[in-house]
Amino acid sequence: MTEIDAKIDALVPEWLTLPDIAEQMDIEVTRVRQLVKEGQVIAVRRGENRALHVPAAFIDGDKIVKGLVGLLTVLRDDGFSDEEMLEWLFTADPTLPGTPAQALSENRGTEVKRRAQALAV
Repeated sequence: MTEIDAKIDALVPEWLTLPDIAEQMDIEVTRVRQLVKEGQVIAVRRGENRALHVPAAFIDGDKIVKGLVGLLTVLRDDGFSDEEMLEWLFTADPTLPGTPAQALSENRGTEVKRRAQALAV
């Protein structure tokens, strides 16, 4: 968990606090914190009170977006920091089209994961 810089903060269109996610997923906040600790989602400190926030694009209804957990693992294995992962996920890629985060939410995770694996080469 890290503080976020203005550039990356501006890339992410919407953020959710951990209590917001807990309510949306119908789980305890402690379970959301565990998801963050396990690396299943990325949380950063932002806003006036430096509360933990997760990109809203990572949550689909009452679950984590399909393919996100595996993608984050690939990116971590490639040596990406949380900030670098967020920047990559939310930067437009005209060949996708859209951002990798959008592609994940549109069930195009295989292509996103393939691109992430290619980053390591």
